[in-house]
Amino acid sequence: MFALSSTALIGLALLAAPVDATERATLPICETGTRYIELTADAPSKMPEVCIRPELSLTLFFDAELARVEVEGRERFRRVKVVDDTLTLVASEALHDGERVQVTVYFQDGAAPTSATFVLVVHPSQAERQVEVSRRERTMASLRQGEQQARAEAQQCREEKARLQAECHGQLGLTGFIVNGWLGKKGVVARWLKDVTSRPGDSLIASNVVSYRAVGPEGRGRVAVEVILFNRGTVTWTPTGAALVGSKREELTGLTVQSLEPIPPGRSQRIVVELDAAENEARGSYTLKLWAGEAGAGGVNLDGVTFP
Repeated sequence: MFALSSTALIGLALLAAPVDATERATLPICETGTRYIELTADAPSKMPEVCIRPELSLTLFFDAELARVEVEGRERFRRVKVVDDTLTLVASEALHDGERVQVTVYFQDGAAPTSATFVLVVHPSQAERQVEVSRRERTMASLRQGEQQARAEAQQCREEKARLQAECHGQLGLTGFIVNGWLGKKGVVARWLKDVTSRPGDSLIASNVVSYRAVGPEGRGRVAVEVILFNRGTVTWTPTGAALVGSKREELTGLTVQSLEPIPPGRSQRIVVELDAAENEARGSYTLKLWAGEAGAGGVNLDGVTFP
């Protein structure tokens, strides 16, 4: 471990940037809480996409009992269980980030539509755990519940935006660390991560991985991990998201990423992932996941990330 200079501290100021759409299929936006899907008798223009992660259960509730279920690549699911009007799915580790799997359900009552097909998308870090599917107009209670959930999510986004704006406005370098209570007497401590490992098939090669921790006077602080990524593929790779996932599949929240610039084939780029973490938080070993917005574009998974 070693302390950082003020120049290195200034380099930890992070910004997120939007990413242009590509021709490849993009990862879906994953909803939190209960997801509601309404089916119509007309053939849908696009099959509903649902975010999943390996070893996390997904439960779909329907408004009628199911006659049968067809799951693409059934052998790659650890559990497929149908009980009356409920379908529970648990994907195995055989499914990888960005993969898409179709699931078709057939209803017993014969009402239109008689079947429905969903696309399960393996997301690098997020998963939808409960989905309610209806072939009729939703009840007033269901609509109110969905409206309340949307309002709560919008309020959370507003609060997070206000917090980030307050932290970033005119508070760069050491000033930002001091004003926000991230910097204590110990300063910033760094650790070279020589034992992190990537996984076979990753489209990028990681090197020079360093983690950082700053602890303030009241235990508040920040942690960050820096990595140099080399694009060994044949197409430009544009990072759009990151996650730090623990050994029990717990995920650290509130990550910011710099930089989100495209990495051309044969080129390298530094990426820094940072988040709030008290002195007793972000302990143990994590997997750093970095992915592109388009599904199937690949990414990198670094196991063994720890913080000082």
